[in-house]
Amino acid sequence: MKPTSRTEVQGLADALTLRAGSADDAPAAFWILSSRPTAVPIARHLTRVRLQLWRLPELVEAAELLVSELVTNAVRHAGGHVRLTLTVDDGLMRCEVEDGGPLLLPAEGWYGRALLDALACCWGTGRTDSGEVVWFEIPTADRTRTEPVRG
Repeated sequence: MKPTSRTEVQGLADALTLRAGSADDAPAAFWILSSRPTAVPIARHLTRVRLQLWRLPELVEAAELLVSELVTNAVRHAGGHVRLTLTVDDGLMRCEVEDGGPLLLPAEGWYGRALLDALACCWGTGRTDSGEVVWFEIPTADRTRTEPVRG
């Protein structure tokens, strides 16, 4: 019997995460992904499915693009697993990408900064007990409709 390599185990873990990722429509969800390139398309898929479950199809395109950029950056710089968290509350969809390595956000000129500025209403970085986190928020249609119109 051929021994299973670490790469094969991580690939299986990502595949299991993908299969388990859309179990319910709770207002918060998180997934632990490997720090391998396979995590990026899985993160996009999980984001798309979750937003569809939350009946937020208008956010899918922007959220997928931002998640893809942040997870790609985390995979490049992470020392371990990457945690993707999505929540929806009070008219905002929030995404957090966390890893256990050094700061996820590279120096000025990183393409992701321009995407965050263009597509998210707000974003930031921080430190947690287990690593660094980059987050962004996108208003939902409900939030957009309830905000006063300024003329």
